[in-house]
Amino acid sequence: MDTLFWRLKDENLLPRKYFEVDFPMIVARKIHNIKSKPPLSKPIIETHSGDSLLIDSHSLDSSRYSIVGADLRFSSDLEEKLKKHQLDVHLPTVLVAECVLVYMTPQQSANLLKWAASTFPVAMFINYEQVNMADRFGQIMIENLQRRQCNLAGVEVCRSLESQKERLLLNGWENAHAIDMMKVYSFLPQADVKRIEELEFLDEKELFEQLMQHYCICWASKDSSNLGLADITF
Repeated sequence: MDTLFWRLKDENLLPRKYFEVDFPMIVARKIHNIKSKPPLSKPIIETHSGDSLLIDSHSLDSSRYSIVGADLRFSSDLEEKLKKHQLDVHLPTVLVAECVLVYMTPQQSANLLKWAASTFPVAMFINYEQVNMADRFGQIMIENLQRRQCNLAGVEVCRSLESQKERLLLNGWENAHAIDMMKVYSFLPQADVKRIEELEFLDEKELFEQLMQHYCICWASKDSSNLGLADITF
């Protein structure tokens, strides 16, 4: 259901090319939605140049947008599919993972991070997922998910902000930072925070803060072109 490509287009912030990767079953559903809904298909057609769009049940490729059905645990297959869709690894690249790595074993996520670090000479990797999962609140989160048959195979790396940074640094990234979402919330423009908090009264502020302290944003970079990626922060 992610709409980042369309929002970037609306704000005239599209990168040279936007790639999206998910399991083939999810990709098939998204492609069906794109094909059947003009507000989704029209921006892709508008930004396309050259030959006709390449589209099948598990992938769609245009000049500026590509969606690929792949399993991130198998990086060689992933790389083959991305390059088939004209991925240029020499362009500065932002890679975003949103609650993805936690569903892989630590070895599998390490392999993915190593692949990314060795494939892209100028890149930033941004990861959003759980943190501080070794405390009591974190254990309750894990137990609730397990009751729904949802296994967090990589949760041991989510022990702390330090363990999150360490994983990135051990797998080929030159620098790494991590902050919890409560810290992110404190950085938001206070006028916006005040407006949002007035829309709906929050009577469980302590619970909200606990939850925000158990999710984090981590980012790491490699910068062979000296673009100043290491200086990017909140």
